[in-house]
Amino acid sequence: MEPVKPLRADGRRNRERIVAAAAELVGRDGAQASLEEIARRAGVGSATLHRHFPSRQSLLEAVFREGVAQLCARAAAQPGEEPAAELAAWLEELTVYTAANRGLADALLTGPDGLSPEELCCSDMLLDVLKVLVARASSVGAIHASATTEDLMMLANAIAVANQDDPLTARRVLRLALTGLRP
Repeated sequence: MEPVKPLRADGRRNRERIVAAAAELVGRDGAQASLEEIARRAGVGSATLHRHFPSRQSLLEAVFREGVAQLCARAAAQPGEEPAAELAAWLEELTVYTAANRGLADALLTGPDGLSPEELCCSDMLLDVLKVLVARASSVGAIHASATTEDLMMLANAIAVANQDDPLTARRVLRLALTGLRP
């Protein structure tokens, strides 16, 4: 694959305006925000939007990449002494963040497409961190042996989707799911 050429200054500005407009509209309308309206708000044509982002998925990835990267960095920077608590706390943070950021759950459910190898997608970033946390918790027998990384990502994401715009309920439901129904 060919290396990605750096953008010219005007291309960089267009890309930044597109991402800013998309963040605003996705925050308001969710992942299905109108691409035409995003282009209009950014002051660019539809072709310019599609040149920078060949798919809705690639645009959503760009909108959420920085916040997801920060979420992942926090998990990597603070390995805890209690792997199960560390895993639960990070899943809670992920669920709350996803519920509070309309469109992110949809982006994570859809999966990557049209991204260059240099653009590690949000779902891959999250799964990489979660794999480490699950491995730590599994190594000390702190989680059910059949629980997979993908299962936990699906659980967190499903709760976030069901509680978009209500992160407090998302947190409560995730805690219930992680602790079980027994008192």
